[in-house]
Amino acid sequence: MTETVIPGEQAAPAAQAPEAPPTRHLIGLLLGAEEDWPTAFEQVLGLVGPIRTDDGLTHEVTSERLTIEPFDLRQPVRTGLVIDRLAYWYYHPREWLKKAALVNGTYLLNSPFTFQSMEKHSAYCAMIRLGLKVPTTILVPYKNPVDNVRWAYTSARYNRPFDLKAIANELGYPLYMKPFDGGGWRGVSRINDEQDLERAYDQSGEMLMHLQATVDYEHFARALSIGPETMVMDFRPDQPMHQRYAVSYDFLTPKAGKQAAAISRIVNAFFGWEFNSAEMLVTGDDVYPIDYANACPDVAVTSLHYYFPWAIKALVRWSVYCIVTGRRPRVDLETHRYFEVADRADLTDDEKLDAYLALADAYLDRDAYFAWCARHLGHLDEAVLEWVQSDAFDKLLRDTVQATYPAHEQDQFMAHFGGLVSLWVGDEKARLGAR
Repeated sequence: MTETVIPGEQAAPAAQAPEAPPTRHLIGLLLGAEEDWPTAFEQVLGLVGPIRTDDGLTHEVTSERLTIEPFDLRQPVRTGLVIDRLAYWYYHPREWLKKAALVNGTYLLNSPFTFQSMEKHSAYCAMIRLGLKVPTTILVPYKNPVDNVRWAYTSARYNRPFDLKAIANELGYPLYMKPFDGGGWRGVSRINDEQDLERAYDQSGEMLMHLQATVDYEHFARALSIGPETMVMDFRPDQPMHQRYAVSYDFLTPKAGKQAAAISRIVNAFFGWEFNSAEMLVTGDDVYPIDYANACPDVAVTSLHYYFPWAIKALVRWSVYCIVTGRRPRVDLETHRYFEVADRADLTDDEKLDAYLALADAYLDRDAYFAWCARHLGHLDEAVLEWVQSDAFDKLLRDTVQATYPAHEQDQFMAHFGGLVSLWVGDEKARLGAR
């Protein structure tokens, strides 16, 4: 329609609709004894700024650290997304997370339902079902009776005697004894001979243990996956924590590197874990997953150092993407889709891995995520690069070193971590073409 203007008169400017107030989103941090990465997350989240989406709305994202208190099961939840680092061992917040997910639709990066029910043992079973090269693993009964009045009768009537040494001899030495639901290297023992075996089993008490064969490996790889992003790192478990993550480029063959990254994301999508690490033994092109149920993956600056900026940036990006786009939480797993691929006789192992990865990437919105980040968070790379070189980051690192190491070692570790972070700065400048 064309506006008619009377000669000699000016048309009044069209009234503009008032701009809608910004949509505000709140991310909750459920924390244990951590200060370094939460502080970094808060500072990097502050670099995101307002996000204007295609519908014309402006979004602002902030975070808060959650407290633990009594809660009504019908009580509203203010936080639209929660990053949980506590509920894998502290049951009160775990039950709050379940309530928040089921009643309020709160988005959880890691499912408390599967981390409770699909522990390391279930993860082994699921990945064996998918045809992955999990080393031979045997579950043995408790060393000591469980705290149940029916134990004596049940044990005497139904528990069959077994020869632990014979099982170990069949697996071959060295082997590993580890809790079926373990994490953080709790209760893990390298078993070199029968004396180690007896000692470790005696000490296991009421922990239910796996015996797992080892593999002659060239590399121990740890893959940290956050949403669709994965970093495969050269991990040296025999070193002290500050030296375990080696800064290694292309330390795996292209095929093994692809498998390691794929397995980490496949595991996460299979169980509904979006912030998790997986450990794998690698020899040549062969990848053997040995641990991939880490409800609280390592993201400390004093261990990740070089990789720390990437991890925090990925965690911010994925959290912002999920909460701003309204990504819906999923409680059901639909594992049958993976098993249908596993049962296909017409596919090779490599083709099955590709099919699993396609399912995982679809679950994680991989293509949409990277496109959205390029459009709305494209400034974050430069902003984080500047932040890592700022006084704020230096203070974060210094505060962490002072809280972690005795006074006489602090200068040494500041130099150690500062040098590794400076290496990242140089590599990141080269990647971004920045000066």
